[in-house]
Amino acid sequence: MTNLYFVRHAHSIYTPDELERPLSEKGYKDAERILALIQPDNIDVVVSSPYKRAVQTVEAVANHYNLEIEIYEDLKERTLTAKPAEDFTAAITKVWEDPYFAWEGGESNMEAQARGVKVIYHLLDKYAGENVAIGTHGNIMVLIMNHFDKQYDFSFWNGLDMPDIYKLTFDGDELVGVSRMWER
Repeated sequence: MTNLYFVRHAHSIYTPDELERPLSEKGYKDAERILALIQPDNIDVVVSSPYKRAVQTVEAVANHYNLEIEIYEDLKERTLTAKPAEDFTAAITKVWEDPYFAWEGGESNMEAQARGVKVIYHLLDKYAGENVAIGTHGNIMVLIMNHFDKQYDFSFWNGLDMPDIYKLTFDGDELVGVSRMWER
């Protein structure tokens, strides 16, 4: 069995620079708790989105196991629009209602899901039988989970915490179990 630990990034300080947005003080404290929650499972590999907040969220895990964080560009958060949406709730609702719809300069659910799932199949092949922690983002994480099980949808995404941790267990490339590991 291969276990993928999807770690949604902790709270960050808002800046318009998506790539370099850092964790907040609360985010750093929560990131330290992540290690305690997944440490009993002995992590073999740590990968992340290139976004600073995702990397910082899994840094303690990587440091504890003396691992380098492998960066995967395609684990970055989905691009919703080229410019900030005037009404984020309406914009995000629309793309979940129509998985092929994309706002100007943005990605449809299907496009974002395809790039994220491609990384997951690569990880399942490369690290078969290992425990892999993945620093990621809420929307791309749920789109990936939705590929394997349709119950992970817009309402599930709406209920996520920041951070949040989901352990997905695979037999080959078949999802056989999901458990939430984050405790408020």
